[in-house]
Amino acid sequence: MSTQERARALMQRRYHLVKHRQQSLLGRTAAEFHLPTEIANYWNPIQGKLNPVARATFERGNTTLS
Repeated sequence: MSTQERARALMQRRYHLVKHRQQSLLGRTAAEFHLPTEIANYWNPIQGKLNPVARATFERGNTTLS
């Protein structure tokens, strides 16, 4: 696998992880407030790019839980 292919695979993985975290959080919030579960399917990327705010909010942080 070339360096370019590895970088692309890493970016795609990060994209899907952020998407999954956001939808998971929305689903839990919808359940907590008794809202329709369709809210968890919300995803609004612009031309396939993550919103910088969503990336900062839902991307994995440097801290860990013990």
